[in-house]
Amino acid sequence: MKLSIVATLYQSAPYITEFYTRISTTAQTLVASDYEIIFVNDGSPDNSLDLVIALTEQDPRVLVVDLSRNFGHHKAMMTGLTYAKGERIFLIDTDLEEEPEWLLSFAEQMIKENVDVVYGVQERRKGKWMERWTGALFYKSFNLLTGLSLPENLVTARLMSQRYVKALLSHQEREIFIPGLWHITGFEQYPHSIQKKNSSETTYTFRKKLSLLVNAVTGFSNAPLIYIFYIGIAISGMTMLYITYLVAQWFLIAKPVSGWTSLIVSIWFFGGLIVSCLGIVGIYISKIFIETKQRPYTIVRNIYKK
Repeated sequence: MKLSIVATLYQSAPYITEFYTRISTTAQTLVASDYEIIFVNDGSPDNSLDLVIALTEQDPRVLVVDLSRNFGHHKAMMTGLTYAKGERIFLIDTDLEEEPEWLLSFAEQMIKENVDVVYGVQERRKGKWMERWTGALFYKSFNLLTGLSLPENLVTARLMSQRYVKALLSHQEREIFIPGLWHITGFEQYPHSIQKKNSSETTYTFRKKLSLLVNAVTGFSNAPLIYIFYIGIAISGMTMLYITYLVAQWFLIAKPVSGWTSLIVSIWFFGGLIVSCLGIVGIYISKIFIETKQRPYTIVRNIYKK
């Protein structure tokens, strides 16, 4: 098989028919009939599953992977890739913000540059100012804290070789941040500039992005733990300087130092700092706990294929 197309479903019912028609037409232009379309139902609460099951009845090239519940976008994508058999695998969202026709230009670029991956990067991040600002802040914070260099404004759409996907799937962690895995898997990767449409409101709220950032940073770097060490050294140094000042004031000025307010503020500040540092350590311990249990990151309920 020459081409596998992998797409996830979550509240995707309004887009499925048009997406299927457009991606099928594009695939036929590229590889005739030698392709498959894999839909992964990530516990969608609408009738997305019924719609794609109906597609399997009319098109034997459609495969539906129905997960037992909602596991999250990144884990659903990784699950879909495990079923891909094509020499090249095209990963894309179904909400039509990413155009199925990009497959043609991605394939042309892959051949021209002789690379294993062609991935989409937005020329300008879609959405309102808040979505653009939080998105930019997310990538800058991640790169700063991990030392990696993820391209900003990444999209899901990417065309990959089979050997790259096999290497990607060799990562076995339970807590997945897929852009980080895309990056550290290596191989030759080439960015393709695109313009993403804004057909719906993003489901990634500021709270979700913050949670994703914490998960991503702690999953790819031990920098926060190292920062705790240096913060401790800095506080110890400042404390020693302050003790020296107090001793000098006691002997030279010979009067007690006033300032109960500053004392209480200091207690609150350092108390909060200690709790925050313990929280960071706790996050890493919780990740160790999750990884040692080795639970599957998704559970497949059914496979539908004609």
